[in-house]
Amino acid sequence: MAHAASPAVHNEAIAPAVMETIMELKGKKVLVVGLGKSGLAAALFLRRRGAQVTVSDIRSAESLAKEIPALLEEGIMVEAGGHGLLTFRRQDLIVVSPGVPLNTPELVQARNFGRPVIGELELAARFLKGRILAITGSNGKTTTTALTGEILKEAGYRTLVAGNIGVAVVGLIDESTDNTWSVLEVSSFQLESTEEFHPKIAVILNITPDHLDRHGTFENYALAKERIFALQDENDSLVLNADNPRTAEAGARSHAPVYWFSTRHEVSRGAWAHDGNVVYRSAPGAAIEAVIPLNKIPLKGEHNVENVLAAVSAARLAGVPAAVIARAVEKFHAVEHRLEFVATINCVDFYNDSKATNVDATAKAVASFPGGIHLILGGKDKGSDYATLAPLLRERVRAVYTIGTAAAKIESHLRGVVPIHACTTLANAVSAAARAARPEDVVLLAPACSSFDQFENYEHRGRVFKELVAEQKDWKAKPEP
Repeated sequence: MAHAASPAVHNEAIAPAVMETIMELKGKKVLVVGLGKSGLAAALFLRRRGAQVTVSDIRSAESLAKEIPALLEEGIMVEAGGHGLLTFRRQDLIVVSPGVPLNTPELVQARNFGRPVIGELELAARFLKGRILAITGSNGKTTTTALTGEILKEAGYRTLVAGNIGVAVVGLIDESTDNTWSVLEVSSFQLESTEEFHPKIAVILNITPDHLDRHGTFENYALAKERIFALQDENDSLVLNADNPRTAEAGARSHAPVYWFSTRHEVSRGAWAHDGNVVYRSAPGAAIEAVIPLNKIPLKGEHNVENVLAAVSAARLAGVPAAVIARAVEKFHAVEHRLEFVATINCVDFYNDSKATNVDATAKAVASFPGGIHLILGGKDKGSDYATLAPLLRERVRAVYTIGTAAAKIESHLRGVVPIHACTTLANAVSAAARAARPEDVVLLAPACSSFDQFENYEHRGRVFKELVAEQKDWKAKPEP
């Protein structure tokens, strides 16, 4: 069956001359658009390979004060405060950072002038040695990527971990060898600009509405995710969530063998939860092997059982024995900003799930606690429907505390469901939630929004939350009524 292509604009084909430009960079004019972590790493990599590099960012020179000196020192030209059309037209190749939409007018015009446009992930994949294990999904990517990397390391594999997890993929190139496994967390923003990206093992954890402000529709977003397996064949492996309707549907479009995972039922091949254990089967009719008891998983919430099942499937496909997987899982701790326990103050628990940047992630965070939750919501809206949270909030949440530019929309969607306190800032929200909480309650940051209205990124938001929690040590929680 033919693969569905993402509706995002791509180079129609990578012509031989363009391929030569990508692989032989010396003396070529290359523009890097967007100066985040990926853009900065790409610019430095390209310069080391002998390219004449320019970077272009819409942010002002003042806001890029930390980055510009290092770039200029390396001989990299910097265009700040906007994009110049002539800058885009004069290049042999344009590398776009994940945070820059492909429909940015300057990129559209550059493609119309025949300039090839690729992403940092695509650039890195051309040079990475060894095998790639790539993980995507609306939620759980970072935890599953980190866990899978730890399992492969426990098995003694030469393992590198990067991608949307916080390390640019191009930063792995010099470390990679023919024997390396590169375990990559990849987002829809990274995947939508891929052409030749080809993981040996690909994993899609789930697909639920997210980033609709960028992709326009849920289907566009889902198709961008599916690009992770676009070039896979019968020699590769695809791991999919049998319990998620959109990922289950995607299996029919794969040319690679599909391995499933499920918390609800047995699967023909892959991993599932059975009789208190994680079990795995390599093929239909093959023996079922017990991997690890569910009560030995040190992560909170059913969604983390799904993440473990996905990591088990990927690791077994990479050849890791079940006993080694169990050992690595038992030693694994929650990743920072992912349902991270922060502190207990006066019998109230504080949890940081700043990475919950969409509604589904927030629902999973709330579902991890039986009740008594004081939930902090808000930030920059991504076209989300917050009303879908209503049944879960009625059941488990005492009050919602809104912050950021999405506050008014959240309040309109959830009015009458639970008490809502408009707090504007995270500092106000933490203070209000802490003072309203009773012993055994939970104050949970799970914003359902991106952080870019008030913070640099979700990590910055999570760090600030933890700092604010530390300031609450002098208050006394309310007694039970």
